[in-house]
Amino acid sequence: MAIRMEGAVISTSTPAVELTGITKRFPGVVANRDIAMSVRQGHVHAIVGENGAGKSTLMKILYGMQRPDEGEIRINGNGVHFRSPSDAIAAGIGMVHQHFMLADNLTVLENVVLGSEPRKGGIALDFGSARKKIKEISDTYSLGVDPDVLVEDLGVGARQRVEILKVLYRGARILILDEPTAVLVPQEVDELFGNLRELVREGLTIIFISHKLDEVLSVADAITVIRRGTTVASVNPRDVTARQLAELMVGSELPSPETRESTVTDVVALSVRNLSVHSPGERCVVDGVSFDIRKGEVLGIAGVEGNGQAELVEAIMGMRPADGEIRLGQEDISTWSTLRRREAGIGYIPEDRHRHGLLLEAPLWENRILGHQTRRPNVKGPWIDRAGARRDTQRIVEQYDVRTPGIEVDAAALSGGNQQKLIVGREMSGDPVFLIASHPTRGVDVGAQAAIWDHLRAARAAGLAVLLISADLDELIGLSDTLKVILRGRIVADVDPQNVTPEQLGSAMTGAGEAA
Repeated sequence: MAIRMEGAVISTSTPAVELTGITKRFPGVVANRDIAMSVRQGHVHAIVGENGAGKSTLMKILYGMQRPDEGEIRINGNGVHFRSPSDAIAAGIGMVHQHFMLADNLTVLENVVLGSEPRKGGIALDFGSARKKIKEISDTYSLGVDPDVLVEDLGVGARQRVEILKVLYRGARILILDEPTAVLVPQEVDELFGNLRELVREGLTIIFISHKLDEVLSVADAITVIRRGTTVASVNPRDVTARQLAELMVGSELPSPETRESTVTDVVALSVRNLSVHSPGERCVVDGVSFDIRKGEVLGIAGVEGNGQAELVEAIMGMRPADGEIRLGQEDISTWSTLRRREAGIGYIPEDRHRHGLLLEAPLWENRILGHQTRRPNVKGPWIDRAGARRDTQRIVEQYDVRTPGIEVDAAALSGGNQQKLIVGREMSGDPVFLIASHPTRGVDVGAQAAIWDHLRAARAAGLAVLLISADLDELIGLSDTLKVILRGRIVADVDPQNVTPEQLGSAMTGAGEAA
């Protein structure tokens, strides 16, 4: 059997992607070492491994963002040498990144054609033909994308489909999906997997990177496991359990977020009353939210992204104007600056570590200072205490298992999971009385996830009050003492985390049903 593509006849027995002996070195570290992988055409091929295992580097090599020091890449049986993503796109490879790369103020059509604008007569933009092509792709692969809607009006699942359509528009036949379900609720995951099966039925090949092993086992046709920069196993998903797959990845059992014993006290650490936030267009994005968080309590907020969680967090942090009252202990902090709130003991693990958590081009010890630049051990009198910051950064690296060649390397050199562990260590080190943990384990592997859960549990037991925002419903249910659902900026349900299932919670989040 053969399939015809762009004038060439390609045997389905020829691997869509074949990597042999791929090695990539950076100063002080070997990111990939003798990687070997074969991806069959028309398959979903999953790649799993802990953060720092080399998955991202390998995908950057396949997408032309990095060049291998050694090894060979073959696409549909032909050897290739990619100098840039443009070369990879020309070879039929598209990549959907974990962080969406869409402009909210543009339509779907404008986002899709951006950088590949169609021309009529070589001069005028031909949006008519682009709209027709987008509709054809959407219909062919059951993506359900309207080319004329503004991206800012789309939910997370719909944005994911726009990203997929964007690479299909450019002719991709091999799709790399990096953590595609990180921000989706269970119903959206099911929809995405339905889309992926449709793509595969049409002959496309999908490389699927994820830390959610149950999802990998449900959607993948084949799995490659990477550990410490090299491939250690290729397995059939029907032959392994999630626990066995985790052991191949990190040599340990799957962690559980479950928190059994209650540590909740009667002392209110943070009180929010009638908090409202308006967007620049005067739209109410947080509407009259009230809650208390006590010492030793984790309050979880469940909601589909874009329902006011980010604005709620920014209002509590003093990053966004808000109406209503916020009290930290006995103090009304509603008018305080962000710095003053930080100095009073509010810790902050941001949802986007690159935008709000790190200076990527600065060394680790400078990142230790961020948000804590007026407190020891980072200052001595009016001056930054470089030696003190360096010593404490080294402590964080050791205590939180941040895998790095040293504290002088830039934060950009660390894997996502190690960047996250550095942020968690920094925020736990300021003796906070209240912690905002916004998606604390997003995009991290099972090992880093377990470590972060352990630190949150230990801090909770020591009396820390935690506001937990997460798209991982198992994490929310397992860690939370109290659980609330936010929809369109309003708290619409109080949920008992001991009795609710992820499916019930996901239904309540979308407004489709009631949670327990």
